[in-house]
Amino acid sequence: MTGTPPAHAPGGPLRVGLVGYGLAGSVFHAPLVAATEGLSLDTVVTSNPERQRQARAEFPDVRTVASPDELFDRVAELDLVVIASPNKTHVPLAKRALEAGLPVVVDKPVAGTAAEARELAALAEERGLLLSVFQNRRWDNDFLTLRELIAEDALGDVWRFESRFERWRPKPKGGWRESGDPAEIGGLLYDLGSHVVDQALVLFGPVTQVYAESVVRRAGAEADDDTFIALTHASGVRSHLYVSSTAAQLGPRFRVLGSKAGYVKHGLDPQEAALREGARPGPGWGEEDEALWGRLGSGESPVTGGGDPAPAVPGDYPAYYAAVAKALLEGGPNPVDAREAADALDVLEAARRSARDGVVVAL
Repeated sequence: MTGTPPAHAPGGPLRVGLVGYGLAGSVFHAPLVAATEGLSLDTVVTSNPERQRQARAEFPDVRTVASPDELFDRVAELDLVVIASPNKTHVPLAKRALEAGLPVVVDKPVAGTAAEARELAALAEERGLLLSVFQNRRWDNDFLTLRELIAEDALGDVWRFESRFERWRPKPKGGWRESGDPAEIGGLLYDLGSHVVDQALVLFGPVTQVYAESVVRRAGAEADDDTFIALTHASGVRSHLYVSSTAAQLGPRFRVLGSKAGYVKHGLDPQEAALREGARPGPGWGEEDEALWGRLGSGESPVTGGGDPAPAVPGDYPAYYAAVAKALLEGGPNPVDAREAADALDVLEAARRSARDGVVVAL
């Protein structure tokens, strides 16, 4: 759906309230909102005094409050709420914002279940409000490059899509992301799995069967830290998706095999690292060194020089919030509709059942 333009200061930017200033809020959302024409980072919600100081140091004009209650007491002064708080808070906070008449952006996963995501989507539609899910990896350079290669028929008919989001973290960090409490919606299946499943659905469409293996490997870990998901798409493509914190040797980010050629790409999109280091969108944003480009070809391994470098389309996380601003100010399309996120949650729920019961789950 398109966004209903909210009332705001005439000629001024939309005022954004950001709930949460951990990794998601401070590294991704705040810098991207601040860099987007038509948006203004107005208020940051965090109860952590150090994070409050950090927010004010990075964005001198921002206001900080300690609780969502303080934010919602000022709904008339806001035009958009961004929810980047722990997963278990996504649904109640999004519901509260929508009921207060505010458009909402929610970090992934939007909810713990597809049913909850669809309930939120229905509420947003009933209120005529934008509800968008921050699936930023749709704007990774490798994903944009692969979409272009598929559109150009450079691969022919795609037969197999392998996607890996792997890390080497042999010692758990702790915190809610690694909690075994189901209420926390932690673990890699819902964290990194939300990215790789979303990408597979965008590229190759609906899924008919799901098989998964999900284990806890590290001593002291409570939630899944090494998971494999196999998808059968209605289109006939097979997707093999890997998310892991226990990969001592990292595999290729993408390995895509088609009837004409294959595409192999190593390494992550550079935007997250740039944002973590304090870089901000501007000229040259999202560009990658040619030495890191993926390779396109057939018959030989890229490691031994097979294939040709496939020029990387620059990554473009700023495009997400630019689309949000356009949706709200001009009635443009929602960049990531909550119903799309619900479709991905159908797959994640099926993967969890498959791993638990050792069965293939039909959708």
